[in-house]
Amino acid sequence: MTTQQLVPSATSPATPKADPDTATGATAVVLGRTGADAPAGTRGRTSIADVVVVKVAGLAAREIPGVHDMGGGLSRTFGAVRDRVPGGRPNVGRGVKVEVGERQTAIDLDLVVEYGVAIAEVAADVRENVIAAVERITGLEVVEVNIAINDVHLPEDEDVEASAGSRVA
Repeated sequence: MTTQQLVPSATSPATPKADPDTATGATAVVLGRTGADAPAGTRGRTSIADVVVVKVAGLAAREIPGVHDMGGGLSRTFGAVRDRVPGGRPNVGRGVKVEVGERQTAIDLDLVVEYGVAIAEVAADVRENVIAAVERITGLEVVEVNIAINDVHLPEDEDVEASAGSRVA
């Protein structure tokens, strides 16, 4: 969870230099050089907060057919309560943990899959989609995506959830 700053030298292209402000939870993705002679699109620094990587990875994982939900049992319970509260919105980062460095990130996902899907195939599809989305959107290199399958959603679970949500038949 550090920030990177590129500082050009007179004899060499921009070189990475650590930023002492590491408490921000952001990572800088820096392009080009500073100065009036550099192209406008490369002047300055872009920082990406860890929560951005969490949200991108969470949305990318949920796009894959066969993924029913994300997170462990307790976090899913709290999420279900939050989703039922008026004005509450779903937590797209539930079940996602990230470790972000200067140019790389590692991602851990907790998934609940639908009964009947091939878990290995779903995990591979999730991994590919998350890596593609995070690398495309943030510019960070994804070094690994670890996936833990915490539960299998059974068709009977929907009947129980539907009847528990309504007080009258």
